[in-house]
Amino acid sequence: MKTEKVDLKNFSPSELESFIASFGKERYRSIQLLRWLHKIGVHHFDEMTNLSKGFRQELNQICFISSLSPLQIEKSKDGTQKFLFQLEDGNRIESVLIPEKKRLTLCLSTQAGCAMGCRFCLTGKMGLKRNLTTAEILNQVLAVKKTLSDKASVTNIVLMGMGEPLANYANTLKAIELMTHPDAFKFSSRRVTLSTVGLIPELESLAKEKTRFRLAISLNASDEETRSRLMPINRRHPLKKLLELCRRFPLPPRARITFEYVLLEGENDSPKDAKRLLTLLKQIPSKINLIPLNEAPGIPYQKPSEERVRQFQEILMEGGLTAIVRASKGAEISAACGQLQGKTTD
Repeated sequence: MKTEKVDLKNFSPSELESFIASFGKERYRSIQLLRWLHKIGVHHFDEMTNLSKGFRQELNQICFISSLSPLQIEKSKDGTQKFLFQLEDGNRIESVLIPEKKRLTLCLSTQAGCAMGCRFCLTGKMGLKRNLTTAEILNQVLAVKKTLSDKASVTNIVLMGMGEPLANYANTLKAIELMTHPDAFKFSSRRVTLSTVGLIPELESLAKEKTRFRLAISLNASDEETRSRLMPINRRHPLKKLLELCRRFPLPPRARITFEYVLLEGENDSPKDAKRLLTLLKQIPSKINLIPLNEAPGIPYQKPSEERVRQFQEILMEGGLTAIVRASKGAEISAACGQLQGKTTD
């Protein structure tokens, strides 16, 4: 009976150590493998020159090293790049590389499609195809890194591309553990952000995790009725319960929860909404990212005027909240927030 080969990139550091121990090998061999797989990003066991030839042959018989290559790369005038990847089963996902003055941020997908159905997001219209494996999440990072010049490097990771990260809990957390591991990707935990619509049971589990990263919650409304209309998940995980959890969520010293708020003309952008938001976020260490809607065919809303956005921001800031208006990046190539669809452009 043929044994199916295992993808080494799906192992967490502790799982990889146990796997290597089953060969009768020393613990430090798993550290060597972590470095080859994630820090260096090799594609073949033959490239692992500090492992014996016999061990490499053993690994090759029962393991493989997966990888992704971009099917298409689009670049916008502002320098944003969108990467389209085709997975082994034919599903497609997208990642976005966003250049800013002092950082280069990579936005990753955690699912092919999304089941959340937010009405201002094109990804939600796809429905959920499936969860990505840990390897498929990490391979987006490795594939994008290979396209960069020697002088450029990814500085920040945001898990807010296609999919709801906490709906793919185990694989997402394992990927973050490897992203922040000193012998793997070695990103600072302060430079990795997980964005969620607010799945309460998963957030409660997250509060007990040892893996550290920044937390962002997609809020988008200041009352239950509006949020339920915009984000159907609110009917299962109401705003009130979500914010109660946020108030007691354990944060490292000086850390804050980021609340993302997509501004939709006439829906959630009134001065009344802003004032209600101030009340809602009391006693939560937080900041707010205001995101004027990225309009697209199929999204039944419009972007508010700049004056309306500025007025909303000023009310929040006068009330003592840090409120940042996020400039849209990559909209012309459908790479902006809420526009990822995993389609090939003609």
